[in-house]
Amino acid sequence: EVHLVESGGGLVQAGGSLRLSCAASGSNSDEYSIGWFRQAPGKEREGVSCLSGADGTTYYSDFVKGRFTISSDSAKNTVTLQMNSLRPDDSAVYYCAASEVWILCGTILNGAVAYWGQGTEVTVSS
Repeated sequence: EVHLVESGGGLVQAGGSLRLSCAASGSNSDEYSIGWFRQAPGKEREGVSCLSGADGTTYYSDFVKGRFTISSDSAKNTVTLQMNSLRPDDSAVYYCAASEVWILCGTILNGAVAYWGQGTEVTVSS
């Protein structure tokens, strides 16, 4: 089983930046792909970004391309999501999730997830 803990959420003004972290622990936690999702009040959860555990490739949903960057620190078993140029519509609870490495990122971001973190809230004020 993999245990995921997010951190780094908070309140930021539009145009600002936040850095979210997802710390993974548990059996073979370094052998999973990690995805970031978000859910705003009254909306469905949506996939944001993914980092493949198989080959390190990254994937971004169109609405964050050029603004968000996903990366990993293998020594700390942590995946970060650097979020720049934040907009009020980026406000949501952000979740990280782990999936088996053979599942493609596009499929992961459609919900093919084995483990979820508890979420961290991001609020972007206008």
